[in-house]
Order: sequence, then structure tokens, then C-alpha cells
Amino acid sequence: MASLSGTAAVSKTTDRRARATNWVTQESVLAISIIVLGAVVSLINPNFMSATNISNILNNSSYIAIAAIGMAMVIISGNIDISVGALIGLLATIGGRLAVGAAEGGYWIGWAYIIPIFVGVLVEAVIGFIVAYLRVPAIVVSLGMTSILRGGLILWTGGEWIYDLPREFMLAQQNVLGIPVPVIFMVILTIIAGLWLRYAPAGRAIYAVGGNKEAARLSGISEKRVLMQVFMLNGLMVGFAAMMFATQFSAIQSTVPSGLELLIITAAVVGGVSILGGTGTVIGSTLGALLIHVIPNAMIFANISQYWQQAVQGVLILFTVLVDLYRRRRQTYGKK
Repeated sequence: MASLSGTAAVSKTTDRRARATNWVTQESVLAISIIVLGAVVSLINPNFMSATNISNILNNSSYIAIAAIGMAMVIISGNIDISVGALIGLLATIGGRLAVGAAEGGYWIGWAYIIPIFVGVLVEAVIGFIVAYLRVPAIVVSLGMTSILRGGLILWTGGEWIYDLPREFMLAQQNVLGIPVPVIFMVILTIIAGLWLRYAPAGRAIYAVGGNKEAARLSGISEKRVLMQVFMLNGLMVGFAAMMFATQFSAIQSTVPSGLELLIITAAVVGGVSILGGTGTVIGSTLGALLIHVIPNAMIFANISQYWQQAVQGVLILFTVLVDLYRRRRQTYGKK
């Protein structure tokens, strides 16, 4: 009897710890970190919490957050895509040139949004096909696609600037009820993608494939179909992100933004998406995008050298990956 009661007590203690751990999610940690960081910096410089600065942070991080939604899905599936930065540069250029053509009376301005998004889905479909059906590792395929997109963009445009963009094209500079349009897109797409991943069978299949391919196969899930779907959704999100990126300024340089893919991957990984696949949320990736924009902004207001920004990003990535590995080991140990 004493042994049984002792076992029951241990079981209850374990259950309480498990329930307590469930409250400490990556999303809650990120949200608290953003709030605490903002509170501390505002004590140093009250202007940090001004409405203008908060709006700028949300606006500037929105296109990274949107792209990170697609990246989160790719990483959850057990893959990675490092071509997203080059693809955003290409799609922004296509959209800018189409917008200038529309302003000259050639066609409907809406094509300047639709065609780049379609191209984004098409490019990612090619990557997905090679990964899913030809069994080439995603990092190899996306690395090759990065070179193709970078080189092709320079050959096509020579790196020239696109000017005279029509005002109706500048979507990122518009507000709805005082809220910047990119922020609205970020929130809506995060909610839709989050609900779809959590409740739709197709969304749950991404976690299954990323967590255990063999178990997913035995459950009747087609890995090839899931991977094609994931990369095409990534292309869709990159297309939306490219339009937010292209329309935030009055001119577009026809080049690939430096380090953009690193920011997107960092947002997803810092947001709790396991680099090993199988776990993570798009809510976390969006909060991760906000955090990596709050930090450099806070450093400026706190008079800290901007040269520390890349170092801080590297530390965030390394720390998050180590925490993820530790969490997985604890879960594996707990099951034994």
C-alpha cells in the first residue's frame, strides 16, 4: 500500500509539473520578452514607447513575419528554404515594373500584385517538386535556386532602380482605421495559417511528416503531396511579403536584399519552430519577427552600437536551437 501511495504521489507531482510546463510556451516567453524589453528601454528613453515608434516596428517587421509564416511551415515539414530572400527581390522587381507599366495605361494595376504572387508560388512549386519527387535535399535545391534568381535578376535589370511608382501601388503606405495595411495583413495571415495548421487535416499532416516520416506514411499521409503543398504555400507567403516589401518606399532597387533570408529563418527559429522539424507555430514565428525588430530598435534608443545587432541575432539563433535540443531530450527521456 505504501508503495502504491508513493507511486501515486509521484504521478500527481509529474502531472502538476507537466501542466505548469504547458503554460510556459515559446509564444508566451517571446511575448513577455518583448514587453519586458520595451518597459526597460522606455525607462532609458521614453520615446521608445511612442505610438510612432511602435507603428514603425510593427510596419517594418510585417513583411518578415509574413514570409516567416511560410518558412515556419517549411521547417516544420523537416526542410529549409534559403532562396526566399532572392525570391522576394525578384518578385518586388516584377511588381514594380508591372506597376510602372500600368501607370502608363497599359493594363490593370492589380496585375502588379497578382503576377508576382503567382510567380512566387510557381518558383516554390519547382523547388517542392525537386525535393519531393527527385529526393534532392531542400537546402541544396534552394541554394541552387538562390544563385539562379540572383544571377537572373542582375542579367535582367542590371540592378537599376525603379522610379515613378503609381500611388495606388503603394499598399504598404496605406492605413485602414489608422492601422498600417502591412500590419493588418500580418495579423490576418498569422491567424488563418495558425488555425489551418492546428485544425485542418492538411495542416496536421505537415507536423506528421516533419515529426516522423515513416509513421506519417503508415497513417496514409503522402509525403510528396504534403511537401509540394508546403513549398507552394511558402511561395504564396513570400509573394505577399514581397508586395509589402516593394510598396513601402517610393522606389525599388532591382537587387536581392542582403541577409533577408537570414532574418526570415531567424524569425521562425526564434519563434520556436524546431530546426529538426515536427514542432512550432506560426504565431511563434510572427512574435519572433517582432522580437528581432524590437531588439535593434531598442539598441538605437538605448544608445548601443548597431554593430552588436548581428551578434545578438546569432546568439538568439544558437540559444533557441540549444533550448529546442534540450527540450527534445527531456521529452524523449520522459517517455522512457
